[in-house]
Amino acid sequence: MRLILRWAINAAALYAAVALLPRHILYQGNWVDIIWLALIFGLVNAILKPPAKALSCLLIILTLGLFTLVINALLFALTGWIGARFGIGFELAPPWFWSAFLGSLVTTAVSLVLSYFLRSELKGRRRKK
Repeated sequence: MRLILRWAINAAALYAAVALLPRHILYQGNWVDIIWLALIFGLVNAILKPPAKALSCLLIILTLGLFTLVINALLFALTGWIGARFGIGFELAPPWFWSAFLGSLVTTAVSLVLSYFLRSELKGRRRKK
């Protein structure tokens, strides 16, 4: 259940980024494509984010955590690139880094807000007997 809820949060966050940044994120698709893109986004973050953070630990410390925003932007751009290879109409407008940066900021903000409101469901409350 938590996996499906996390997937839905990612889909809503990606939809918000597409809706709020039409000049930066060029999207031609439907809601099914957003759901597939959310799956790709979750997999990219789950597989590549921990090693990226570990390898750039010194930069993260030196920039007081701001380099994490760069990592998020690069992973967002990678998600868009992989999505485009699977035929999802998702493309970053030039300059791609700033488009990915803004998209990752919106996606992170929406994901944080939704995760805050759904924190009890994400923790997996135990039933009292």
